[in-house]
Amino acid sequence: MSGANQTDNTTPEALLAASRQEVESLREELEETNRGVVALYAELDLQAEQLKRATELKSRFLAYMSHEFRTPIGAIRSITRLLKDKVDGPLSAEQEKQVDFIESISAELGEMVDDLLDLAKIEAGRVDISPAWFEMVDLFSALRGMFKPVLVNPETTLVFEEPEGIGKLYTDNRKLSQILRNFISNALKFTQAGEVRVSVSHQEDGFVRFSVSDTGIGIAAEHHAAVFDDYSQVDSPVQKRLRGTGLGLSLSKQLAELLGGHVAVESELGKGSVFSLMLPTRWDPSPGARAQEPA
Repeated sequence: MSGANQTDNTTPEALLAASRQEVESLREELEETNRGVVALYAELDLQAEQLKRATELKSRFLAYMSHEFRTPIGAIRSITRLLKDKVDGPLSAEQEKQVDFIESISAELGEMVDDLLDLAKIEAGRVDISPAWFEMVDLFSALRGMFKPVLVNPETTLVFEEPEGIGKLYTDNRKLSQILRNFISNALKFTQAGEVRVSVSHQEDGFVRFSVSDTGIGIAAEHHAAVFDDYSQVDSPVQKRLRGTGLGLSLSKQLAELLGGHVAVESELGKGSVFSLMLPTRWDPSPGARAQEPA
């Protein structure tokens, strides 16, 4: 008969069996997914352990080799001093020139070894912060005296602005000095003529900003993000003539973070650079107490 209702022959028992089968299928899929997740976590844990082990081995190697290098470098520098003091007799003009060259090279090697050792200590978590109150004028005076003997280029001047209005700081002045020394050394290295200027100014929220500006070769914008990476060196004709490991700025960045601050660079190719350090006036050992980096 037309329009007759069609009868659904599906019984409740059949519907229940189908639902149970669907639930069982979903449960099997979920168990398979869980097994995959567990295996993935196990693999990640293994890789994390391997990475940790590799980092520890690298740090131990750097520390060991740094210590081993210090002995022969120290011997070379001692012999150089004896030659310059003319203990065994006078030197000819050419011999004095060669001895000066050896002294310069051994000093650079010593600085590289010190940077390697400091990086190894930081990676191993064995760097201690020793804060104390000190005057900025004393720090600048010490830096000025430290760089006076190395200012051999008459076409480049090093200027320390008087830290007027800057009170005492409570931080590790040795590590702060190390950061500034790296900034100043780099600026002098890449400024063949002109000026390197060191200054400090008050910022908001209890911070100070140290700046080392130069009129040197500058850095192209695409290299700004990489200058603080380990072993990073900007490709330039001047760079090719100068030695270095590219560790100084990376070390400065990590030391700044230990002191609760951060480093930054502003530069334009051919127009010089400004390397800056933002630091709290009073070091705070609590986690998260650090300068906010610009977005």
